[in-house]
Amino acid sequence: MAHSSHIAIAILAAGVSTRMGSPKQLLKWGEKSLMHHAIETSKATKTKEIFIVLGANHETISSELKETNVSIIINYEWRQGLGKSIACAARFVMDSNKRVDGLLVVLVDQPFVTTSFLKNMLTNFGTDNKEIVATHYNDYKIGAPALFDKTYFKALSLLSGDEGANSLIKKHSNFVKILKPDFKNYDIDTPEDYKNLSSH
Repeated sequence: MAHSSHIAIAILAAGVSTRMGSPKQLLKWGEKSLMHHAIETSKATKTKEIFIVLGANHETISSELKETNVSIIINYEWRQGLGKSIACAARFVMDSNKRVDGLLVVLVDQPFVTTSFLKNMLTNFGTDNKEIVATHYNDYKIGAPALFDKTYFKALSLLSGDEGANSLIKKHSNFVKILKPDFKNYDIDTPEDYKNLSSH
């Protein structure tokens, strides 16, 4: 089992939200924004190292984060896709002087992810075993949230493109644990998604 104080959580929120038409990070989800919802969900795991990766519209979005006490990382190469944000997160933990045994990647546009599920990922993660813990999707895919052992930090730091870390997960499939969540793991990408899912 991973000790939460040695796991870093990276909330990826660098996208330009082209299909949404406005920064989805700031869309309302209940009484909060999607971004604040992701931060609170992550903080409730009691993990000490939590940071958010911003990119497009980072000036506007970062002004909303002043009282959250999370570190802000700017991915200036956000146009190169999700993989580049993961790379920024990996470089951040590699450059940190703190002990980090694993990196848990969370997406800002997956508001149905629960704290209990993230805790379950931590519980199922064994340090020093080259493990990856990934999430089962509705259409038989696996992906984020995903928790990577420190042995993958270098490979993560070299990622680019919209596939995120999928290539890495496939390459090391023998070390992957797949957890099936007790919720539908939807991404919110379009106004239709937002309208339909925010009413649930």
